[in-house]
Amino acid sequence: MRLISLSHVNDPATTNLYPGDPPFELETVATIEKDGYYLRYVRQGEHTGTHWGAPGHFNPGEPLADELDVDDLFRPAVRIDVRAQCAHDPDYEVSVGDIETWEARHGRIPDESIVIIWTGWDAKWGTERYLARAPDGGIHQPGFAAETIDWLISTGRLGHRGGTGTDTFGPDPGRDTTYAVSRLVYQRHRISLEILANLAALPPTGAHILCGGQINRAGSGSTALIYGVLPPG
Repeated sequence: MRLISLSHVNDPATTNLYPGDPPFELETVATIEKDGYYLRYVRQGEHTGTHWGAPGHFNPGEPLADELDVDDLFRPAVRIDVRAQCAHDPDYEVSVGDIETWEARHGRIPDESIVIIWTGWDAKWGTERYLARAPDGGIHQPGFAAETIDWLISTGRLGHRGGTGTDTFGPDPGRDTTYAVSRLVYQRHRISLEILANLAALPPTGAHILCGGQINRAGSGSTALIYGVLPPG
């Protein structure tokens, strides 16, 4: 096996923040010259930069970060390339038809998987184009259609411990301010991987996803190092 990183580097100069999220700050509090060691103070939200979200992030009573099992953070994964559709429509909603087209080429998505959409937003990271602000103050970003998540759940592809992944801020299309998709995804032990990077290196099928990060007590998720675990060859 070999690992690939699917995480952006956290840097206040380039880290885009979801509207309303707390600011991201790094402060040097000790230096080798003065203190004999180097240390920085980090202040950020649990969903700053590349991160994963726990079910309780959107659904009361569902597991929080410290209530998940190790198996919840190591899942089989598939990557579905929808960059062409999203380039033409920044509010594109990934459909059941998109999934079926992918499966016709690569085979059925394994049950309990993380289904990752590659929208092309990872190439916009660190720029205003990533936010794609709408006139009403919201943002444009592609995501899953709610009926697609319903289908993935009902057929077992997301199962009890699966989830979704994306290179955008989250699985919801930007114009949906009700977070309908997130509320569906974040049920049982399903998680959401967000602001992923380097998706070109993740194969369409055959990989697993390994999620790191801090496990905060009653956490809504965690900023994270997220890895793709690739099979040999």
